[in-house]
Amino acid sequence: MTLNWRWDFTWEILPKLLWATLNTLIAAGLGYAVALLAGLLLALAQRTTWPLLTFAVREFVEFIRSTPLVLQIFFVFYVAPQFGIVLSPWTSGIIAIGLHYSAYLSEVYRGGLDSVARGQWEACRALNMSPRVTYVRIIIPQALAPAVPGLGNYLVGILKDTPMLSVIGVMELMHTANAIGSENYSYLEPYTLVGLIFLLISLPTAGLLRLFERRLRLGLGL
Repeated sequence: MTLNWRWDFTWEILPKLLWATLNTLIAAGLGYAVALLAGLLLALAQRTTWPLLTFAVREFVEFIRSTPLVLQIFFVFYVAPQFGIVLSPWTSGIIAIGLHYSAYLSEVYRGGLDSVARGQWEACRALNMSPRVTYVRIIIPQALAPAVPGLGNYLVGILKDTPMLSVIGVMELMHTANAIGSENYSYLEPYTLVGLIFLLISLPTAGLLRLFERRLRLGLGL
């Protein structure tokens, strides 16, 4: 069996896939931003002196981590309107991805916070620092360096999970490739290009994250 690669077809569909790549990057970037902020809030909420809040947040995190992302996307897009919350496919997808990965990032943050030496906490209490100042100026900067590898891994994970948004009609990369293949009865070229595009995005991203981690550690004197 031989593969009949059509170069004319490739150059024809490449602009559409590149435009869809931009949509994919936007969805991944916004979803990651939501996950970074929400994950930090979830991690901090598990360190309060209120047992009920800590318990509720931990159970929420476990629930999110134990259910598939595609189910959560469906729930936000199809079920939420029954409660009066009507969102566009884009907004639903970004919220679903952000909340899903916030549960994982909260555990990454928790590991980073736990890695800070106990003496740092005791010194902050001895100096009568407020919890906000303690976290913002002392603890979080030190916790960030060991957390960067995990945070970076989930950035790549979000990028690779954006094709799931196609189930609610978001015109990201995989959705566009499926549409092109169905229209032209040819899937070899679009699917191969999608794989190459994801590879060309993921590898440099991983390299930049490693560089950022080294610079951060040097800046903190680690």
